[in-house]
Amino acid sequence: MLIIDVKHNESISQALKRYKRKYRSTKVIKELRGRKEYIKPTTKRRKQKLKAAYRNEKMRESI
Repeated sequence: MLIIDVKHNESISQALKRYKRKYRSTKVIKELRGRKEYIKPTTKRRKQKLKAAYRNEKMRESI
């Protein structure tokens, strides 16, 4: 559970903004989406390799 201390002269909108930033940085949403369905390790590795190849190709094009 995330705890955000609201400072003396801080508005609620600023505190909410800090809460959202902290929530995003914990990567809760990403983990929940990842646990939605099981992905085999071989499929994960294949996806990572394809992603790396794509990034590599983009870097070559920009040079």
